[in-house]
Amino acid sequence: MAEQAQQFTFQAEVQRLLDLVIHSLYTDKEIFLRELVSNASDAIDRLRFEALTRPGLLPEGHEPKIRLVPDADKRTLTIEDDGIGMTRDEVVQNIGTIARSGTREALAQLKDKGDGAAQLIGQFGVGFYSSFMVADRVELVTRKAGTEEAVRWTSSGDGSFSVTDAERDRPGTSITLHLKAVDSENGIEDYTERYVLSRIVRQHADFITYPIVLPGEKTEDLADPAPEKPLNSMKPIWARPPSEVTREEYADFYKQISHDWSEPLETIHTRVEGMVEYQAVLFIPSTAGMDLYYAGFKPNLRLYVKRMLVRENSEELLPRWMRWVRGGVDSPDLPLNVSREMLQSDRHVRQIRRALTKKVLDTLKKLQENDRAKYETFWRELGRAVKEGVDSDFENRDALLGLLMFGSSREAEALGTLKEYVERMPEGQNDIWYLTGASREQIENSPALEAFRDRGWEVLYLTDPVDELVVQSVTEFEGRKLRSAGKGAVELDGAEKKEASDEQKKEFEPFLEALQKRLTTWVKEVRLSGRLTKSPAVLVVAEHDYSPQLERLMSMGRGDGIRQRRILELNASHPLVQGLRRRFDANAEDSVVGDYAELLLGWSLLAEGSEPHDPVRFTQLVAGLMETGLDAAPSSPTASADAPAAEASSGDAGSADAAAGEQNTTSEAATSTV
Repeated sequence: MAEQAQQFTFQAEVQRLLDLVIHSLYTDKEIFLRELVSNASDAIDRLRFEALTRPGLLPEGHEPKIRLVPDADKRTLTIEDDGIGMTRDEVVQNIGTIARSGTREALAQLKDKGDGAAQLIGQFGVGFYSSFMVADRVELVTRKAGTEEAVRWTSSGDGSFSVTDAERDRPGTSITLHLKAVDSENGIEDYTERYVLSRIVRQHADFITYPIVLPGEKTEDLADPAPEKPLNSMKPIWARPPSEVTREEYADFYKQISHDWSEPLETIHTRVEGMVEYQAVLFIPSTAGMDLYYAGFKPNLRLYVKRMLVRENSEELLPRWMRWVRGGVDSPDLPLNVSREMLQSDRHVRQIRRALTKKVLDTLKKLQENDRAKYETFWRELGRAVKEGVDSDFENRDALLGLLMFGSSREAEALGTLKEYVERMPEGQNDIWYLTGASREQIENSPALEAFRDRGWEVLYLTDPVDELVVQSVTEFEGRKLRSAGKGAVELDGAEKKEASDEQKKEFEPFLEALQKRLTTWVKEVRLSGRLTKSPAVLVVAEHDYSPQLERLMSMGRGDGIRQRRILELNASHPLVQGLRRRFDANAEDSVVGDYAELLLGWSLLAEGSEPHDPVRFTQLVAGLMETGLDAAPSSPTASADAPAAEASSGDAGSADAAAGEQNTTSEAATSTV
């Protein structure tokens, strides 16, 4: 006579926990299979451990497997293992309660943590309850190794469960899920489909030590079903010595996890044991990928716990600027259901993050020193992301500064490090000079570089938008100040030249004040320049103001077009500036001086790649200048009869031209009105 099933009520905390697991904890319902397969793997591990002291527990030729047995007609999925199994008391104790103590506190933490509850689920080992996300009823049949009795546990997840005697021909556990109807909108797939099971195992449990098999399918040609087919590879390459892993195997793993069919640029295979244990295979890609610089980009770094995939996009294992690193990290020191909150706060995770970051930095440094061509390939693809770390990763800033590379005025296509720049500095140069801009061409054409070019001083060209963050946060390198060629006052001459310049400034002071008054809306100072040798003028900013490039970027972000007041520097030796000053000295109220001041401002903006403050006004002034220049140009013999009329139309401006046109230079001829 069959034994009457014994009814039990779930511990109150377990019932509330069960509701949380079913309705809140897991957003990805297919995770139930990972949980059950992980439990099966742990059960086999425990059996093998127990057999070390009790060899009789393992039958001869024991080859453990985890079997998935789907039945589409009955709408069931069974997960079987050859593990340690449980006694009747263990079933009631392990599945009916969370733990022997601390259950109320645990449940309170689960409620408070929300998504972070996953870490506590892992600690208390109740991933089994995730089966109720996809099943209306769950049956468990188990037999403890070393015993002959089996027990059946059954529940619909409604607050109670029943336990009765059962039969099982070998030790281990079988869990049969009576599946809910397929509901794709709510994430419930058809878990009787072989390809669905194969995909889930491949994604979440590919490196489980024991084979996860499906029974062979029956065919019309064969009386017996085909042999069982393992779904998982069981071969994590990080668990093998690097000497035993081929380049092709590394490449296959890289392609599998990254969906990038190009070869990785560099492979890092590492293993650490001690206070924290982990194994990792990391890849530096050869291309950046189209979405690397989008705000929502997720790193392709997988976290495994005891070979079980627990997170596909582990942002916390490396700093954000290293989001281009791809690969897998496996640690036995973390719980299976590791949450994002735990990854951010756990001591083991912080140690792993620190060690992995240092490993990647060391690899990049060796690459830079030993294979410059390969490193420059890396830099051109991913250097922009590395620069982000200078502003955000203070712990590793010194190492990052050594990795930085920039173009410069030295050679068109060459890249160089800050250290190499310092080594090339000529005698008399004390600072590291740079200039930011939208492109190399724009920077090269900037008048701000004229004095540096004449002296043969190298200037770094910073064309990435992120370069602005670099120079905002880094003020020196190896004791040398980083200075912008377009900021502050630049005095490159010796003491004798400086004394002469001071005397010149006094002579120009009234003229400069007049120009400042005319341009005060846009310019906060007009002064003589120490950086110009050929151009008449240049716009610069104060030492601590925004650079023009940063101002443009900020304006694009705000959409308001606001501009800061700048400093207009004039080249005192330029014929145009000298002629304009003579005109001012002749008549301080001459309106042409003010017009030319506006023209110089507009010209300076165009020279740096910006737009004039008032394009309409600027074009009117240019048109007037061209018209006056034509009126003042020499006439042909035929047109000389009309000369009086032309001279009359030119008015006082023509007289001033004659007074100011003493120097026979091209610049004077082009601007004869001055």
